[in-house]
Amino acid sequence: MRLCTFTTRGEARLGAFRGESEVVDLNRAYRSRLEERGETRAAARAEHELPSDMLAFLTAGQPAMDAARHAIARAEEVLGRAKEEAFARGLVVDRGEPGFRLEAPVPRPGTVLAIGVNYKDHAAESKFDLPSRPLVFSKVATCIVGPGTPIVRPRVSEAVDWEGELCFVIGKPAKNVPASEALSYVAGFTIGHDVSVRDWQFHTQTMLMGKGFDTHGPMGPALVTRDEVPDYRSLDLRTLINGVVKQDSNTRHLIFGVEEILEYVTQAFTLRPGDVVFTGTPSGVGAARQPPEFLRAGDVARIEISGLGVLENPVIDAPA
Repeated sequence: MRLCTFTTRGEARLGAFRGESEVVDLNRAYRSRLEERGETRAAARAEHELPSDMLAFLTAGQPAMDAARHAIARAEEVLGRAKEEAFARGLVVDRGEPGFRLEAPVPRPGTVLAIGVNYKDHAAESKFDLPSRPLVFSKVATCIVGPGTPIVRPRVSEAVDWEGELCFVIGKPAKNVPASEALSYVAGFTIGHDVSVRDWQFHTQTMLMGKGFDTHGPMGPALVTRDEVPDYRSLDLRTLINGVVKQDSNTRHLIFGVEEILEYVTQAFTLRPGDVVFTGTPSGVGAARQPPEFLRAGDVARIEISGLGVLENPVIDAPA
């Protein structure tokens, strides 16, 4: 499934992509399935079994995932016999309708971690030694935004850089996870943009101040469930600025994969459903170029990962 969070008519909802132009409202489609079977408390049961919020949905675990598949089947059934009814009842939403907006798949994760220097070529261009263990830092959860939301270039810096990354999202509580079981804790994968304010990044050894500016964590467009990503270490990754390729790599070049990352960090603390991990960026960042290149107002940043889609965000200046 290609899960998403979308806003329509002023309300945020949990959805699943149907092709490129339509989204199934999973909660409403599941409620329709229950009603069709004669359930008198369909609305309450649907909200319990398939919540309309991504965090609640992930917390509900595998039963909610199974319910989501039933919801998609119900939407397809109604579309097959009465397409207008499916749209009128809100079981399916057209992405082109007025007011529709894609949000980050997990709009407000509890914890956002990122891994630094996790591609050999990026370590080389940045003149860093290869790490012996994952270099973990935090991004602030309020930096997360969805596709199309502008990346705001702050007034305090001229050194705002791009970093296209593969992200994974936790699907169940993870503590002391052995590498051999790590993937079973992953709900799915998405695209992330670890926007980095380079001068502020080195204000502190944790890099936090340059990694968590508002709007500097775009994610999306979808949370692609683990079963649809047979090998996360074989995905092409490209970052384009104004249509020009700046990063062009493949996740097979990751130094530490999901297994090593989860085994390492969960020895220290528990990750919860909906928590997000940015896995690092390959070479081609602006700060390493000669001369350095940084984002400017009017730029469009586009990140592509094979099988996961496209994440695109414009860049604007912060208001004076």
